[in-house]
Amino acid sequence: MGMGVSLKCQYGVRALFELSRRWGEGLVRIPEIAATQAIPARFLENILNQLRQGGFVESRRGKGGGFMLSRPPSTITLGEIITFMDGQIYSVDCEGEQPLHPCRLRGSCVFMEIWREARDALEQVYNQKTLQDLLDAEKPAGLLDYNI
Repeated sequence: MGMGVSLKCQYGVRALFELSRRWGEGLVRIPEIAATQAIPARFLENILNQLRQGGFVESRRGKGGGFMLSRPPSTITLGEIITFMDGQIYSVDCEGEQPLHPCRLRGSCVFMEIWREARDALEQVYNQKTLQDLLDAEKPAGLLDYNI
């Protein structure tokens, strides 16, 4: 049962969060994002290019180049990022037209309803949280401002 958010997706969310922190400041370079959010730089370029294809970021190459969000942090939800990076937020392996694990209990399984309920709850949490919500949560928490 896939429940977790992949490491690649976590890096993607953190990169977008860092770009949210610098929203309106222009382009941000990969090394800055990597250093501030503890993301290995070699993964980051691929992840940001994927996010660019998904319409989350814009980029410019060369000197003075970098990345920036393509729309305001208040319009990007975690659910949307996770779904784009990982596919379904929470999938049950025995569900759907072509289940990963065909099961003899199919159709009479008492657990199915619980798995669906859990998925709905998780989707609701992720779909209600925007990058702006994360920015707002960071400020009152008195977290150190670690801009370099």
